[in-house]
Parts: sequence; structure tokens; C-alpha cells
Amino acid sequence: MENTEIIFDNSEKYIELGYNIAYYRKHAKLTQEQLAEKLNISRQHLGAIEAPNIVRIISLDLLFNIATVLDIDAYKLLQFHDK
Repeated sequence: MENTEIIFDNSEKYIELGYNIAYYRKHAKLTQEQLAEKLNISRQHLGAIEAPNIVRIISLDLLFNIATVLDIDAYKLLQFHDK
């Protein structure tokens, strides 16, 4: 039996997650600084999450916290659009 290793690359999903966070943050009329402060993270960390050229992996805990602060269901941050 052949042992085939599956290689996962979720880079595009993390980039789109960052776009979604930025979209809902702006819709809530919050700056990166304001959202970061509410989440108890640095503005630089949030900026890296939202940046289209940086793949920043985030925890589910942070994802749930972002959704709570933005007053949205967490699944909305994970809705990816076909390209």
C-alpha cells in the first residue's frame, strides 16, 4: 500500500478571511485600531490579518471574538466567493 501524503494549502482562504474581516469591520464603522483594541490585539496584528499580501493564520478563538465584536455570525467570515 502506497503512503501518499496530502499537502494542504489554505493560503487563499486566509487571504479571503482577511478581506471578509476588513469588509465587516468597515461596515461596523470601526478602524483597525478600534477593532484591535476591542480584541486586545495589536493594530499591526490585525493589519497583517487583513493584508492581501500576507498569510496570517488565526485561531478559531480569535475568529469567534472578531465575529462577536462585529456583531455578526462567525460563519459570515468564512463565506468564500468563487473566483
